[in-house]
Amino acid sequence: MDLDITSIPELTHEELRRLYQLVDATRELDLAAVAWQRQGIIPGYAPELGQEAAQVGSAFAMDTARDFLFPTYREMGVALALGVDMVEYMSTHKASWHGGLYNPVSTGLAPIQAVVGGSVLHAVGWAHGQRLSAAPGSELPAAMAYFGDGASSQGDVHEAMNFAGVLKAPVIFFVQNNGWAISLPTQDQVAGGTVAARAAGYGMPSVTVDGNDAPAVVRATRAALAHARAGNGPVLIEAMTYRRGPHSTSDDPGRYRSLDEERRDAGADPVARLAALLLEDGAADQAFLDASRSEAKAHAEKVREGVQALEPRPGREMFDFVFAEPTDTLKAQARAWREESEHV
Repeated sequence: MDLDITSIPELTHEELRRLYQLVDATRELDLAAVAWQRQGIIPGYAPELGQEAAQVGSAFAMDTARDFLFPTYREMGVALALGVDMVEYMSTHKASWHGGLYNPVSTGLAPIQAVVGGSVLHAVGWAHGQRLSAAPGSELPAAMAYFGDGASSQGDVHEAMNFAGVLKAPVIFFVQNNGWAISLPTQDQVAGGTVAARAAGYGMPSVTVDGNDAPAVVRATRAALAHARAGNGPVLIEAMTYRRGPHSTSDDPGRYRSLDEERRDAGADPVARLAALLLEDGAADQAFLDASRSEAKAHAEKVREGVQALEPRPGREMFDFVFAEPTDTLKAQARAWREESEHV
């Protein structure tokens, strides 16, 4: 069953301008983060070049006063669009704190998840809890679960979608199909060539959207939210995009695709495409685009300074957030660590 988005209005000029600023800032910060890794400022990073519209567009539609988003390790654009402090977000890539130093409760963004497909289970659990605690007939909060076409083959993802479908959990499964599961092309690891087709087997509608078209992603997400909030259960959105760079800064995409293939298959650049739309629709002029780029560069430089100033976290913190109530074994491990490391 396809989700109908025709009733969702087009974005206003004000929304388009804000959307562009976020997409532009994401592009600039993403390029900067890759450079930081090459310079030794951060040890590793998962680039998202080409996926800015999918990430920013989906987060742009959410309401963090009530919704909750569950990222992987590649959702920097989502975090930026939600207003997360990017120095605190980048602390994971600096290897000073796992999951990010930002506050998940106040930002509406769960900790960064490095386990492939792991955050999808968390999203469904949270969404099911919201449904159970909601007043009868009230509009529901919604969860957004991010994962890629590669992660869609994980058993955890299938279990999560089945659970959500059976219990009508208000969760949006947002698949960024960037064409590659690390070095394996989508057609070689997704039967049928599309993740969206799987949604019907779990009793949920789906929509396939051009992931390089930021306004289209916003509208698709708003339609999915309306469906979930009304108590109709989950929705799967498949945003078709392209990973223009490596899977991570330790990956060499030249081992499994050529530059000619990358240029041929990448499609329209999402940042340039949105800029052209603003100019064509009269939503902005070139001066606005130039100012946005200057602000994006200044923001990236400010984040770099903050990341470089991050100090290592106290080692004892590794024991603080394992269980809500620490076990005797964990307490013993913490005592042993303090005796060996802090001599107390």
